Amino acid sequence: MSYPDSENATVLLIATIILSFVIASSLNVYPLSPSMATLRPMVMIMVLIFWLLFQPRYVGIFTAFTIGLIADLLMDTHLGQQAFAAVAVAFFIKITSIYIRQLNTISAWLLASLGLFVFQLCLWILQMFIQNVFVAQSALSLLMSIISWPLVLLALRKFAS
Repeated sequence: MSYPDSENATVLLIATIILSFVIASSLNVYPLSPSMATLRPMVMIMVLIFWLLFQPRYVGIFTAFTIGLIADLLMDTHLGQQAFAAVAVAFFIKITSIYIRQLNTISAWLLASLGLFVFQLCLWILQMFIQNVFVAQSALSLLMSIISWPLVLLALRKFAS
């Protein structure tokens, strides 16, 4: 038996997921002054973590890889660096969400903070091996992302499972 309302809800949810990634990607590349650019939060990864936590049925490893490739193209990094880091975050979120029974705001914030740290750590390691470069200023972006996580949670909370 088919329920037309549930079909419409699924289509609406998938459209919302796609729209949230489009908005996040535009926020990720919005031009800022050089001093402000170091404080830019990692919006695409924050949105990815939100959907991995609250809608794991629709957003998974393949979506993380795709978003990472798009981020690589948008941010002009070596192709595959952010994709690898996004997949690492997706695996981390998938594995840790097995052990968390009830996901409240504080535990979501903690898990998102750890996911953001895993993402940045992967990028630092990859940049050290591939480019022999360590960008310490990206720690400010990590800090801003952790601080601004509740804004993503507030904006997308309606669509949490």
